[in-house]
Amino acid sequence: MKVLILAGGFGTRLSEETQNIPKPMVPIGGKPILWHIMKIYSHYGFNDFVILLGYKGYVIKEYFANYFLHQSDATIDLKENKIEILNNTSEPWKVSLIDTGLHTMTGGRIRRVQEFIGNESFMLTYGDGVSNVNIEELIKTHNNHGKTVTMTAVQPEGRFGSLKFIGNQQIASFEEKPKGDGSWINGGFFVCEPKVFDYLLDGDQTIFERTPLENLAKDGELYSYKHYGYWKPMDTLRDNKELNDLWNRDNASWKIWK
Repeated sequence: MKVLILAGGFGTRLSEETQNIPKPMVPIGGKPILWHIMKIYSHYGFNDFVILLGYKGYVIKEYFANYFLHQSDATIDLKENKIEILNNTSEPWKVSLIDTGLHTMTGGRIRRVQEFIGNESFMLTYGDGVSNVNIEELIKTHNNHGKTVTMTAVQPEGRFGSLKFIGNQQIASFEEKPKGDGSWINGGFFVCEPKVFDYLLDGDQTIFERTPLENLAKDGELYSYKHYGYWKPMDTLRDNKELNDLWNRDNASWKIWK
């Protein structure tokens, strides 16, 4: 099963990092967040990736074109114009890098690779969020209900600490960044059937999270997989710092691989 990763957005809320590189290439622990996402899927045996490129997509192309050099020791013979990889530590990934347009919306990017996907089920996620979601259970849930799309649903943490009082002043309890108000949101990590392409009707301007998902829900074709574990999008510099701090302290909950 192929894994589609949306990696073409401008990343405007992380503009300090994305002036020179696309958002999926912003590093966590010295590796692009895109690498971390791919490692999550690879842990479950899914190694066939389709990266949907847009803004500064050439940076991602160059990263994978030189992946052996990024990952391994090498001897470079300038006289003979040869490169010898000394210890191949790379992953068993097949990576298709597809230019889906600079200004194309999410649904439009997915639609552009319809012929490449064919009549097969596929997975889909965003190139800017990590999680310890159980991909095996996600797929099992999808297969059990037999509908067109399964969306991983998550409960985001609150932005601020939560206080409970005894009387007017005494604080009974404090919880830093509790879960939100109990609502569930789109956490990415989708499983889709080819029928989903029938809902992507507005060409490059199709926003997957708007009309397509709304109509799938109306038609009873959108189901959820509720994930109660770790999930974190990287929307801001603060998010990036938090993810790096967790990685550097060896406390990265999304690192499910060895």
